[in-house]
Amino acid sequence: MPHSTSAPPLGVGMVGYAFMGAAHSQGWRTVGRAFDLPLSPVLAAVCGRDRAAVSAAADRLGWAAAETDWRALIARDDVSLVDICTPGDSHAEIAIAALEAGKHVLCEKPLANTVAEAEAMTEAAQAARERGQLAMVGFNYRRVPALALARRLIAEGRIGTLRHVRVSYLQDWGEDPDLPLVWRLTKDKAGSGALGDLGAHIVDLAQHLSGELLTGVSAQTETFVKQRALPGGEAGQLGEVTVDDAAVFTGRLASGALTSFEVSRLAAGRKNQLRIELNGAAGSLAFDLERLNELEFHDHTLPAAEGGFRRIQVTEGDHPYLEGWWPPGHGLGYEHTFTHQARDLVHAIAAGTQPEPSFADGLQVQRVLTAIEESAAKNAVFTPVPVPE
Repeated sequence: MPHSTSAPPLGVGMVGYAFMGAAHSQGWRTVGRAFDLPLSPVLAAVCGRDRAAVSAAADRLGWAAAETDWRALIARDDVSLVDICTPGDSHAEIAIAALEAGKHVLCEKPLANTVAEAEAMTEAAQAARERGQLAMVGFNYRRVPALALARRLIAEGRIGTLRHVRVSYLQDWGEDPDLPLVWRLTKDKAGSGALGDLGAHIVDLAQHLSGELLTGVSAQTETFVKQRALPGGEAGQLGEVTVDDAAVFTGRLASGALTSFEVSRLAAGRKNQLRIELNGAAGSLAFDLERLNELEFHDHTLPAAEGGFRRIQVTEGDHPYLEGWWPPGHGLGYEHTFTHQARDLVHAIAAGTQPEPSFADGLQVQRVLTAIEESAAKNAVFTPVPVPE
């Protein structure tokens, strides 16, 4: 349903305009045309360092203006919300400055490159909350309708006492022998490799769906391709890859449920495969991102003769987020998660309520990622995760 033209404007400024910037732009462009909103998002300005490139991006992605300094973007009177889509090494500085300037903030995951940065961001968000500014971290897979339905079913007790969570997130772009040493392969920019890029998503999903926090992990990581060509360098000039290509880890949730995780950028043939399964005493749920309009559900309370997994096609009007879209059976895609993310944030800002996931949620994911790295450095020694009181 198109938004009401009488809704007050919400000026959005975005920092970064590459892959995630394009995805977030899609969300901001479409949210008011799919959902009836209490505020009307306005794409005020986008920021990037290269004047010509960011101006072209503004035209392509639908932003009214372009800036080359994020400080100038934050200072704009027509920007009320700052959307951060930059590499992790700049998240803390931009987010804290935006919050202190009285802006709301949406920050891409992982929240930061270190626990210390994430703690500083969370403290700034808590202080800003008291002044009326809100902050959210962008774990967009929470907004897949099938996963939102899974969360609802688990909260309703449909799978009973949780026993197991197993998750994998696999890609293969790291197998490209001609891939240069891009920022995602350097620790100073990215913080970690597949662990932070992919692992952050599945740690968040495991905790969000289960409603529990990880209390400890045992991990191993590996960098399979240790050198790559320097971008713009002379032929044969190589640089060191300083992040992981893959990680495997097990963990334990607060209830005692067992978890297993795997992430890789070198899983040949897997482009963007995220699988999660949760087993409980009364049933099980399973999801595959490559079939994102489907959720598998097994009701273990039925007689064995009637048991087994059944497919739920998550396209009905009363399924999460589907009120804004198409008739039953007409599936959604990856880009819709960013529209749903924008919808939830706009509603939270209008109501003055804390959007989820919060910076505190992002901090807890960062603590898990750090424990994974510490465990891997000690040859998989079980490493506790600090859990907030």
